[in-house]
Amino acid sequence: MAIVTLNRPRQRNALSSEMLKGVVEALDWAEGESSVRAVVLTGGTKLFASGADLRELRDTTPADYLRAERQKAWPRIAAFKKPLVAAVAGYVLGGGCEVALSCDFVVAADSAVFGQPEIRLGLIPGAGGTQRWARVAGRFEAAELVLLGKTVDAWTAKRMGLVNRVVPAECVVEAGVAMAEEAARHSPVAGLLAKSALRASEEIGVSAGLDFERSQLMVALSSADRTEGIDAFLEKRPPQFQGR
Repeated sequence: MAIVTLNRPRQRNALSSEMLKGVVEALDWAEGESSVRAVVLTGGTKLFASGADLRELRDTTPADYLRAERQKAWPRIAAFKKPLVAAVAGYVLGGGCEVALSCDFVVAADSAVFGQPEIRLGLIPGAGGTQRWARVAGRFEAAELVLLGKTVDAWTAKRMGLVNRVVPAECVVEAGVAMAEEAARHSPVAGLLAKSALRASEEIGVSAGLDFERSQLMVALSSADRTEGIDAFLEKRPPQFQGR
């Protein structure tokens, strides 16, 4: 298990291109490291991310924006193959909220505030805020965040379906680590296949999704982890998954 920490406290962890590049580099390393089976992405116990770096965005043209390195970061975060836990506190706004929405689990501090305030700046979300909020919470709930620029607290975000667990702020990183460790105990092969099937459910219809799920199961059935998992269950012992 690895922890990736956003660390620009003076800028309230505003997501500059440099910071996003650092996140991608950390995830690239974690994905290639066999000993890392899950990752926690956090900003610590006080804040997660306040949104985009507005000083960087202020004079960006549409052409600049499309060419920017930051555009590669968003699909890379969403495509990370291992379990990814966002452990968030304080501001989880704009791009910070979109990062959380791209993760597999969200553990929120009771201090967390979620929102897409871009409309207040004459902008709209550009990294999934309109799409993922609507899929998680429904279009009408999403409209209050995207069109009105409202924010919601951690408990409301949990009710809306964005948050898995709400914990005291001082415990949020610890709780995120616990969830990542829980995910890491399972078969890496099955985890990768199950995550790909879950992500496919956001993109394709039910019939195609069921076909894809079955195809992923066929891969799992051919793995050594499948044999170990079943043998361990029958022998009443903990499994020792090797990711093969």
